[in-house]
Amino acid sequence: MRFDNLGLVEPILRAVRAEGYQTATPIQVQAIPEVIKGRDLIGCAQTGTGKTAAFALPTLQRLSARGNEPPEASSRRRAGNRRTIRALILSPTRELATQIAESFSAYGRFTGLRHTVVFGGVSQRPQVRSLQEGVDTLVATPGRLLDLIGQGYIDLSGVEILILDEADRMLDMGFLPDLRRIVTHVPRGRQTLMFSATMPSEIRRLAAQWLRKPVHVQVAPHAAPPEQVSQSVYFVEPRQKPWLLAHFLQNTLSTRTLVFSRTKHGADKIVRGLLREGIRAAAIHGNKSQAMRQRVLEHFKSDRLPVLIATDVAARGLDVDDISHVINYDMPHDGETYVHRIGRTGRAGAAGIAVSFCGRDEQARLRLIERLIRRTIAVQQQPQYPQGPQDPQGTEQSSSQSPVVSKETQPARRKSRPPRQRRSKRSADQGSKRSADQGSKRSADQGSKRSADQGSKSKGSFQEGKRKAATPQGRTANRRRRRVGVR
Repeated sequence: MRFDNLGLVEPILRAVRAEGYQTATPIQVQAIPEVIKGRDLIGCAQTGTGKTAAFALPTLQRLSARGNEPPEASSRRRAGNRRTIRALILSPTRELATQIAESFSAYGRFTGLRHTVVFGGVSQRPQVRSLQEGVDTLVATPGRLLDLIGQGYIDLSGVEILILDEADRMLDMGFLPDLRRIVTHVPRGRQTLMFSATMPSEIRRLAAQWLRKPVHVQVAPHAAPPEQVSQSVYFVEPRQKPWLLAHFLQNTLSTRTLVFSRTKHGADKIVRGLLREGIRAAAIHGNKSQAMRQRVLEHFKSDRLPVLIATDVAARGLDVDDISHVINYDMPHDGETYVHRIGRTGRAGAAGIAVSFCGRDEQARLRLIERLIRRTIAVQQQPQYPQGPQDPQGTEQSSSQSPVVSKETQPARRKSRPPRQRRSKRSADQGSKRSADQGSKRSADQGSKRSADQGSKSKGSFQEGKRKAATPQGRTANRRRRRVGVR
């Protein structure tokens, strides 16, 4: 169906045509008319099917229609006060918030509406300046939004439309307390929209607390991967994954490759390994500053960076054209995350390739993913490296060797010397201690013997003097000595 048949006004249709869009996607066909009517809605569709336009276009139309403006807002306009925030879009990540703001800027260029985006990781001064000038639409992450509300820079009492993009991820990532606080600042009579690639039943029950008789729009089956994406898996040991990734990237024709890592530290480690192999790569994750993440994304969108390493949170809602390959370096814990990962490729009907590296301890996750997507993923044979990554006995190579360098090109190794026959420091210390103990014992024995000899000699002299004192001559001499001593 064409956008002309969805009930959109001319300024918005003109912006859509300027972006080069003519035909609406299934999620847009079902969601746009319902949102224009003012109904609450839960939209579930695969990544890359146009969910952002599905809520951005009808939101802009409702805001541009003066009849939908509440009386208090129109009175403020007549009084000459600044604009009030009438639409609030919440996003889990800074990158996704930026992309949503760009979509509102592109689709609303002919409506006269103003918007801004606020998120953490950067200075709040430019954001506060835009808010003070007045905006109709605010795109925000929950943390920075609550911070600015606490400082008194944001007033949500005039919000007419509340939109939660990637709703399941926000609730699942621990944003629920923040969302509850934000909802208390928004009027109860608002229109609430929730859009996401996946919507588990438990999250759906929790989200139903904020919606009033919502319309459920589900284009694809729950957690269904895109049909145009070719999926395969390599069974590989964890220590072989760096070699396999380098070999795959150096021997595969691709435009842009997105590699998913489970942890931030793992993403940085993958980048260091690829740089050693001469492959240009960079990483984005929560530990990177916002300026660094934006610069890396700009390089990835251009031809300067062919490989991007990302975590699931940083890549949530990532919108980059012409990603030919998605590589799951670490298998995800659930099927929904797997579907969201491989949805980065094959966007807008284009073909894509998704490759997974599955270790021995990750095969249970693979079975869960196959059960959820109801499909068996094709198994690929590992390439034959020149050195052989693992012998039949299971002995693995050293991590310093590369799978793409042949033995002839490796420098000759220096012949190792035979070990010297010398005692270690510990052995020498033990020997010295043992010698000292033996010397002390020998000295003690000699001293004891000498003392015993001297004692025997003294004892003999005493006995001899006693025998002399028994004679008459001895008694006379003793009396003389005592007499002299008394005087």
